[in-house]
Amino acid sequence: MTNFITDPTERTRFIKFAIVGSIGALVDFAVFNILTKFLALNPVLASVISFAVAVSNNFIWNRYWTYPDSRSKPLTNQLGSFGLINLIGIAIRTPVFALLDGPLEILFEKLPFTQLFDFMTPIFLGHNGALAIAIILVMFWNYFVNRFWTYNDIE
Repeated sequence: MTNFITDPTERTRFIKFAIVGSIGALVDFAVFNILTKFLALNPVLASVISFAVAVSNNFIWNRYWTYPDSRSKPLTNQLGSFGLINLIGIAIRTPVFALLDGPLEILFEKLPFTQLFDFMTPIFLGHNGALAIAIILVMFWNYFVNRFWTYNDIE
């Protein structure tokens, strides 16, 4: 693998990966908020489900847009590698989310701007703040490990 810092092609791949990840994060947040707000699902369980939906979206976009030259590997092999890496990602994300959710709710209860909009309740902000932090942490894990393993067949 080439050097991420000095190789413009690798930087472009990271930018594409980050764009895919951002779209995945939007999918993640949308599914999460639908599950918690409208279906009253437990936030940790909703986080796991929304993660699975976002990962599926991200795999398709990464295979065909971020790393189109990586298709020398069979789809099932790449999907298996990507899935395993993301299982570890969910193992990182879930405790981070669970540990931050409550304290962030308490923090947002004390901030005055939470009363500006009806939907910006401390619970909403705590859930989404914890989810955002967990997504960012796992994004770096996913990029580097996927680049070294899932998409290691490209120059």
